[in-house]
Amino acid sequence: MSALEKALNHSKNIGIDECEVIINKKKIITVRITDSEIAEVKHNFNENIGIRLIHGKKIASIQTTDEQEIEKEINNAFQTSTKLKSREFWKGLPHKISSRKIDGTYDEKLEKISSTKATDIAQNIINSALDKKIDTITGSLNIVSEYFKIANSEGLNLKDKATYISGIINAESEHGNIPVSGIGHSSCRTLSNFSIEQIGEDAKIMCIESINPQKVDSSKYSIIFEPYSVGEILAFVIAPNFNFKIFSEKKSCFSNNLEKQIATKELTLIDDPHIPEGIGTKSFDDEGVETQKNILTDKGVFKNTFSNLYDSYKEEKSTTGNASRIGSPMGRSSEPIPLSSPHNLKINSGDISQEEMIKDTKQGLLVGRLWYTYAINPIKGDFSCTARSGIKIIKDGKIVNSGKSVRIIHNITDMLKNISAIGNNQKNVIQWASLPSITPSIKAENISVNSI
Repeated sequence: MSALEKALNHSKNIGIDECEVIINKKKIITVRITDSEIAEVKHNFNENIGIRLIHGKKIASIQTTDEQEIEKEINNAFQTSTKLKSREFWKGLPHKISSRKIDGTYDEKLEKISSTKATDIAQNIINSALDKKIDTITGSLNIVSEYFKIANSEGLNLKDKATYISGIINAESEHGNIPVSGIGHSSCRTLSNFSIEQIGEDAKIMCIESINPQKVDSSKYSIIFEPYSVGEILAFVIAPNFNFKIFSEKKSCFSNNLEKQIATKELTLIDDPHIPEGIGTKSFDDEGVETQKNILTDKGVFKNTFSNLYDSYKEEKSTTGNASRIGSPMGRSSEPIPLSSPHNLKINSGDISQEEMIKDTKQGLLVGRLWYTYAINPIKGDFSCTARSGIKIIKDGKIVNSGKSVRIIHNITDMLKNISAIGNNQKNVIQWASLPSITPSIKAENISVNSI
């Protein structure tokens, strides 16, 4: 008898109302790059079991790696649940659904890839970033293959095989008046679509073009945020405001703006779980609910939020299929209690190139990457971030120099209404400990910038 069957059968035998079991088997190859060399290659296999028990509308949870202890763990959790608060709004786990296959989410080559092949890929990334002006290259390559299975006492029984690959490097130089750096990144689900050399090339170019930066005067600028920096703002500032729990608790800066214009008409923001090669792409969410494309803003109008079962039930609404058990470094996990999270935040492409954006800018900055991005006052929409590298100063439609570090303290509601252009250079983006997004460059006006 499998661990999943054992957990479901035992919970039924001792009279538990509902039981949900998650099994996550994951193979992770991590290649770490330090001082322009391969510093470490780790090959890990993990198998974890997560169980959620609901009895008398009281919710208990278990997570274990020991299949032999499942029945004992369930007994302990069942006894403990008597002390828990009943969630009277709970309406039940989902029933059986039919899952569908989505192309570009699994690659047998990645599942079977060897540590030697992964090391070769990482070395090619390093080689593509080498230059006489680059002093140090650091970063990592992560390749993940996983088997995820979820079943519950309502007859749900689903499984999914998935693969992921993500590489990120930081190229550093001390050839100018101050140290500078550049970043290169690529992520997808299949080896054939992974941009190996482009990672190193992007990091090298950003770094070299940042040498000898000039001070950026504190002022208001037109800022062109490149995809990697847009992804940072999406994940840490914008996305939480569309979380149904935050929205319903009046903690979103958009809580009073449903069906109202919150952004320029050029901005359409979608949570799309069905995009081939998307890091968050999946046919069912981590509670076994069928996923669906969710338009959060349509031509700038706030249309929808995202939620899981628990948060939806609490407000007598329906889930949008956004239950997430987020795994590290990518993929799913066996966390017994899911959160609400978007799958792939996507900003629809515009019809203008980044080069054209630059030509149309009188006084501006091009920002390649952001650090320390966080909300200062989430309810009002105030946020802060720091641009430390990949900054270009634009004057009269031309890049005139690289720029030194600046701090941006702004308001997301103002920023969204002052987007003047959306690029046609859409790209998969995922920062460290962040949400996957698919976004082009975006130009916004009247952004306050402070020199550091």
